[in-house]
Amino acid sequence: MSSTMVESERLIARAPEQSDLSSLFSIFGDVRTHRFNPVGPLPDEHAASLCLESWLGHWQRNFFGTWTIVLKDNPDKIIGFGGLSYRDLGENRPINLGYRFAYETWGKGLATEFCRLAIDFGFNTLKLKEVSAIVRENHAASRRVLEKAGMRPVARLKEQLPIPASIIYSIKNQLAKNDISLARS
Repeated sequence: MSSTMVESERLIARAPEQSDLSSLFSIFGDVRTHRFNPVGPLPDEHAASLCLESWLGHWQRNFFGTWTIVLKDNPDKIIGFGGLSYRDLGENRPINLGYRFAYETWGKGLATEFCRLAIDFGFNTLKLKEVSAIVRENHAASRRVLEKAGMRPVARLKEQLPIPASIIYSIKNQLAKNDISLARS
């Protein structure tokens, strides 16, 4: 299994491609998938293109990043995007687990399955010591997903805007024998 493609029982996650742009906009431009995101959905395909270029750049620099997610039994239909990437948090730059699935796939356990897959990849392939995730405190469904994947809340970020705070979740690699971290390119 290469770092550009990983699989779970029902999912295939592969490196993104330019041809994924319309699916990216469909998912990230859907107001339902951004209910808890104060920035809101992507406004147009140009914004989606900039997002995709950022993901592709992360892959080029770090050899891992946000995957395109499909179902094994329907590999031609993109159902989401997610993965591990560097995230700026002040002085810290943790590896962040993020994901967004098409609205019609919600409630089927796919996000939890994906999070477990990404954490496993982070620990066993990238040899990370820790994986973090950030979620709005009022986003109960995503908080449950992270908790089912073994993550626990470790800190609260107070936002400047009058919006709900974000919660930082984390899981540590219990098998890490020394202080392994990825060097930033």
